Amino acid sequence: MTAVPQVPVEHTDEINARILAVSEDRIRGFAEQPFEDIATISGVPFETVVERIRAMLQAGVIRRVRQTLLANKLAEGALVAWKVPTGKLDAAFDFMFKQDPFSGHVVLRSTDREVSGSDYKLWTTLKVPLDRNMKEHADVLKRLVGAEEYLLMPALGIFALGVGHVRRKTMEPGEKADQPVKMLTTNIAELSEEEWNVLLNLKGELSLEEIDRDPWAGRAVKARIPLDRFCEVAKSLDRKGVIGRFSTFLEHVKPSAGGVRVTRFNALFHWKVPEGMQERAGSEVGRHTIMTHCYWREGGSQFGNVNIMGVVHGSAKERILEHKAAIDRHLASVGIPVEYTNVFWGGRSEIKPSEISPIVYREWHAKWRDVPGPVL
Repeated sequence: MTAVPQVPVEHTDEINARILAVSEDRIRGFAEQPFEDIATISGVPFETVVERIRAMLQAGVIRRVRQTLLANKLAEGALVAWKVPTGKLDAAFDFMFKQDPFSGHVVLRSTDREVSGSDYKLWTTLKVPLDRNMKEHADVLKRLVGAEEYLLMPALGIFALGVGHVRRKTMEPGEKADQPVKMLTTNIAELSEEEWNVLLNLKGELSLEEIDRDPWAGRAVKARIPLDRFCEVAKSLDRKGVIGRFSTFLEHVKPSAGGVRVTRFNALFHWKVPEGMQERAGSEVGRHTIMTHCYWREGGSQFGNVNIMGVVHGSAKERILEHKAAIDRHLASVGIPVEYTNVFWGGRSEIKPSEISPIVYREWHAKWRDVPGPVL
């Protein structure tokens, strides 16, 4: 009996790498047939694209396939740094990841030396529904996990947002766009009831069966509207700036079943630039294509009053620092003084989409309202 050839699933396979270089972060906005677009741009036949993405998803090399939303346009959000007693760090991490649907990225971070803010080791992203207060939610989390302090750092501007690990593996330090990037604002968009209906049916992870030519057909059925209307409303949401990218998210922290890692290190860079230069500095940092995220956030006195933050992933710590050195040199070359800078290295990490439903928010707070902390 002839054995059926096994479909390669590692991200290092030549065909998979070609697909992932497109599917991670190059399908911007809403696409009616995103897998067709991935095939066209990558030059890989459509049937192979579908076969490989399904296989990588089943193998856990791809964590999820979904249409992303620009949640900063839909809900109040912030990066949160938590000061938690050392003995409670892992338990607090687990609570944020498993018990709080409004915390997205959950990361333990450390510094190479004792610096401003190095005792804030737990970092999360937080989103809350539009009519709610982030501090209200953070205060409850502080009680439940026994945190000593926390700092909310909402984004005042966005300069880079797109994780393409495979595409970035071969980038050289100093690679950048021809022009500074334009800062995206965080103004909340107003949506109609129909738009919310489409949005909520659009955002969930795709099943294996939905990885095909018309992935939105079943979503339109759930939304109880014709497919052409579903796509028309999705395009209007795109024009309003609330649609991010269509993406295959790699498992970039843990090794695959075959022991292959996508990245080994992630670094959160901090820069302090003179007051009034934040937008210009962020535009210059964000034009460096190695940056997966870059924001204007005010770190306050706890973090040396830094105001530009960004993330870089890589397989070698020294290489990541070479990228940062190139960015620092560029800032100096364009006349932007860096008054203070630092690096926070990521350790244990988990990622999940943040919930933005006001109904879920009310139910969560009702559950934990009378629970004394800490619960760890």
